[in-house]
Amino acid sequence: MRTIMHVDLDAFYPSVEVRERPELKGKPVIVGADPKEGRGRGVVSSASYEARSFGIRSAMPISRAWRLCPQGVYLRPDHELYQRASNNVMRILRSHADRFEQGGIDEAYLDLSTRVQDLHQAAGLARRIMEEVLEREALSCSIGVASNKMLAKIGSDFKKPYGLTIISEKEVSEFLSPLEVRKIPGVGPRTEEILHDLGIRSIGQLAGTDPDHLARHLGSLGRRLHQRAQGIDPSEVVVDDETKSIGREVTFERDIIDAAPILETMDGLAEEICSELLQCGFRFRTITVKIRFEHFDTFTRSRSLAFATNDLSILRNNGRRLVDLFLRRQKRVRLIGLRVSALNRL
Repeated sequence: MRTIMHVDLDAFYPSVEVRERPELKGKPVIVGADPKEGRGRGVVSSASYEARSFGIRSAMPISRAWRLCPQGVYLRPDHELYQRASNNVMRILRSHADRFEQGGIDEAYLDLSTRVQDLHQAAGLARRIMEEVLEREALSCSIGVASNKMLAKIGSDFKKPYGLTIISEKEVSEFLSPLEVRKIPGVGPRTEEILHDLGIRSIGQLAGTDPDHLARHLGSLGRRLHQRAQGIDPSEVVVDDETKSIGREVTFERDIIDAAPILETMDGLAEEICSELLQCGFRFRTITVKIRFEHFDTFTRSRSLAFATNDLSILRNNGRRLVDLFLRRQKRVRLIGLRVSALNRL
C-alpha cells in the first residue's frame, strides 16, 4: 500500500510576514491589494487565521475585506520573501521523501512508501517534519497522510493550523461521508452549485449517486467526482527534476465580471512567477493565460516571444493583453491563471 503525505503551510503569506515582524502576532493580517480605505480594487491574496475569523478569504475583493475588518493590517505581497521561505521549507520536505512533488509555493506531496512500514510510523515522521519546519523556519504546517494524494490533501485541510490527520484504508468512507462536496479537490463554486441543485451536499451523498446521472449534468467530471467521493485517486506523486514551466492560478470566491480586479490579480500572478524565475535562475519565452468562465468553459491563449527573458513588465503586460482578449466577451470569470514555459537557465 502506498503512503502519501500532503504538507500544507498554514496561512503562508501572512505567517511569513508575522515571522519577519513579530509585532504583528495575534493581529488580523491581510496580504493583497491596497484597500484604500474601502475604495481599493483587486483581491486578497491570503489572510491570517485572525483575519479569517472576520470572514475574510483569499480571492475576496479587497474592498469587501476592508468593510469586514477595517482594523486589519493590510500588506502588499513580498513575493521574493515568500519564495525564499518556500524554497527553504521544500528542501526540508524533499529530504524526507522517496518521491517529492511540489504542488505550489506552500504545499507539497511526499511519497513515503519505502520510508515507513505503517501509518503509525508515518504519523511519527509527520510530527517530526512539523517540528523541524517550525524550529528551522518558524512556520507552521498541517499534514494529511493517506494511501493517495487526494485523501492526503483533504486530510491536511481537516485540522488547521498545525494539525495532523491520518486516514487509514478502513476509515476512508467514514471520514469522507459527512464532509461537504467542496472539500474534494477540483470542486469549485460552480460545480458545488450544480451538485447542490441535484440535492447533493455531502461527499457521502455524492458517492451514493448514480455516476450516469452525474455525467448527464457534469460530463466526464461527474464520473471523476464519483470516484473521488469513494476515496479513489490513482494519480502518482510526480517527480520532475527539470522544471518545464512555472505557473499560478486563482479561483475567485465569487464569479466576477469587473475587469479591474481580474487584471490586478493577473499582475499579482506575474509578480509571483517572476520571483520564482529569479530564485531558480530561469528565463522564459512562452506566456500562457488560462481563464475559466462561470459555466466551467475553460480556454487558454499563448504568445511566444522572439527572445528569452525574466522581465516582470514584459510578463505583466503580455499577461494583461492576453486575458483582455477574453474579458471582451463580458462573461463572469471564476478562475484565471498565468504560466511561462520554454524555459532556459541564465
